[in-house]
Amino acid sequence: MRTKRTCGLLLKMKQMQIMGFLCILMLLLVYMTTIYYHYHQEEVEPKFGPLHFAEDSRVAHMVLPRGIVEASSDLEPRALTAEHISKSKVSVEGSRNLLAMAVGIEQKGNVDEIIRMFISENFTIVLFHYDDNVDAWWDLGWSKDAIHIVAHSQTKWWFAKRFLHPDVVSIYDYIFLWDEDLGVQNFRPARYLEIVKVEGLEISQPALDPNSPGIHHRITVRNRRNRVHRRVYQDKGRTKCSEESEGPPCSGFVEGMAPVFSRRAWRCVWYLIQVIINLYRNEKIPFRLLQKDIVFEIFIQCVVWQNDLVLGWGMDMKFGYCAQGDRTNNVGVVDSEYLVHLSTQSLGSGSSPKKILRALSPSQKVPKGRVANPRVQLRRESTYELQVFMERWEEAVKEDKQWVDPYKQTLLV
Repeated sequence: MRTKRTCGLLLKMKQMQIMGFLCILMLLLVYMTTIYYHYHQEEVEPKFGPLHFAEDSRVAHMVLPRGIVEASSDLEPRALTAEHISKSKVSVEGSRNLLAMAVGIEQKGNVDEIIRMFISENFTIVLFHYDDNVDAWWDLGWSKDAIHIVAHSQTKWWFAKRFLHPDVVSIYDYIFLWDEDLGVQNFRPARYLEIVKVEGLEISQPALDPNSPGIHHRITVRNRRNRVHRRVYQDKGRTKCSEESEGPPCSGFVEGMAPVFSRRAWRCVWYLIQVIINLYRNEKIPFRLLQKDIVFEIFIQCVVWQNDLVLGWGMDMKFGYCAQGDRTNNVGVVDSEYLVHLSTQSLGSGSSPKKILRALSPSQKVPKGRVANPRVQLRRESTYELQVFMERWEEAVKEDKQWVDPYKQTLLV
């Protein structure tokens, strides 16, 4: 009897151990599922949410009276006093084009020259201040008519993604998204837009003076014999461009320093600007349970955060996909209205090495004991971002089985 009772107790203890193990395992599974679902939602919503922005409008129509729903906005200041209302309305109706620039106080003189030319053509001006210094601009006559947005050490693409949503800039026919280090002595905005409209260019840029110190692609160099050119021929250097070359940077290409987008093109390009994305990887975590000699291995989902691709490298190679048709026709460089690329950007030049190091990706860190050169490090980060962007593009193409590349195997790098 005692033996049977002892066996029964041992059996019950084993059953309790098994039940305890199963309960703990179930709790772990519930916890892991909750964590996975939480982060999966954070991954999916930022990545795909903007594509369904129109659905938000439809939802609003369902819960609000149709006549009260306002699906778009603009960047036009509104007067607060009655005597300025009529003047404000005239300004809004006349301002059909937008100039947006990321600026720092070191380039104040050059930026002033650029904006005085544009504001005389009734452009809306948006300045993205990356050095926190806005007060030093108030002495310029046009400054109070511009929109000023401040965020420390951010690039124009970071600003553009957050403040130039297509539904916010939908009233503007053309969006000029320019760098601050451009000489405009040979540029007239009104004449430029006349040419763009006649030529049917959805994405364009002014040509660069051949003597500019900062030229990166042969196609951007001014051709004195043309009003507009859409391709370039070259048989020297790493990239060869011939009559058969149908892709960037030989044709269908403009550079990211001074692009001009039509309203329709910008609605597409905005989605190319990359933001934070979550990635998952599986890691084995040993978990010890019940008995010292038993180890259960489980898999948990770990979240890896990637930084914004704020420098924009790689995007200009894909601008042509947003050209609303054949990029070899709808993307071009305007020769008769041209710029000088001064190549004197101040973003990053005033940052301390420690700040630069904190902002860099892990693979771009400077070895211990060496002093970081901010400009060199930003250049390295740009190269790294180009690689990441191209990898994301290739991965997206593989995942989207319904998408057909109209320009397959025409990209030259």
